[in-house]
Amino acid sequence: MRPFTGKRWTGKRWTRKRWTSAHWHAWTMVAPVAIVMGVLVGYPLVRGVYLSLTDANEANVGRTIGMNEIPATYSFVGLDNYLQIMQDDTFWLRLGWTALWTIACVFLHVSIGLGLAMLLNRRVRFRGVYRMLLVLPWAAPAFVSTFIWRYLLNHDFGLANGVLRSAGLPAVSWLDDPTMAKISVITVNVWLGVAFNMVALLGGLQSIPGELYEAARVDGASAWQQFRNITLPMLRPVSQTVILIGTIWTFNQFPVIFLLTRGGPDSATEILVTAAYRDAFTGIRDYSGAAANGLVILALLVVMAWAYRRSLRKHGEVWG
Repeated sequence: MRPFTGKRWTGKRWTRKRWTSAHWHAWTMVAPVAIVMGVLVGYPLVRGVYLSLTDANEANVGRTIGMNEIPATYSFVGLDNYLQIMQDDTFWLRLGWTALWTIACVFLHVSIGLGLAMLLNRRVRFRGVYRMLLVLPWAAPAFVSTFIWRYLLNHDFGLANGVLRSAGLPAVSWLDDPTMAKISVITVNVWLGVAFNMVALLGGLQSIPGELYEAARVDGASAWQQFRNITLPMLRPVSQTVILIGTIWTFNQFPVIFLLTRGGPDSATEILVTAAYRDAFTGIRDYSGAAANGLVILALLVVMAWAYRRSLRKHGEVWG
């Protein structure tokens, strides 16, 4: 018998042409998506890799001014941009804050989302209304919600300080003090993202067979034992995906940081993605430096996803 080689064997020689013709309908459906992804993701990625190996900036890139076309004068510098990033103390400070911001937000997203999901999974009156109200922060555009929070946390005329003053308490510099600004951006991001985690985990909870809890109660298991031995293990397929997606989203969460604090005060809340944006679009635009920063961010996310997947496989879980 001919050994299996990953291709279907029908007694005749299997060729790429015959395989393609046999699955033409699948290729037809996949092709538009592949083309769009290639244009929107593939080309910018390749272009970014190329720019990161040059010294391109606003002064030496090719451009057209009126009738005059100025040729590009930037040159290839190899890995110099990456070496500068690794030797920059500011980069490591931003990386530390980005990691803290990501861990804090994802932990609060999942823990609060799970708590709300467990409450909504019970039979309570007006459960549908509660679900709708809790989903509203996620349904609204992030930039709209962030602007509202920026108004609420304004030192002079914000609602938060207005309530404190009316209670005879001093106003708080929510967005002007480095520590309070970090707490504020984490709070706003948690408020925006907890609804998604709640909906995803609620779906996972509703897929758990009720017979498992009934059997556990018959055996005398407490509520904590049921949660630890039934709820958490059965939620792993959902929670693993939620944690991974949440980590990627939060690591690259540009709107909250940029619109709420602009990375301030004194760059205290600047994360890697907002720093890359600032390099590319403010001051003397450093396109090569921004591209290198973007690829470093991509590499960090790939490494985190790989380490997370490896950890799951080590513990006997299957993901991806």
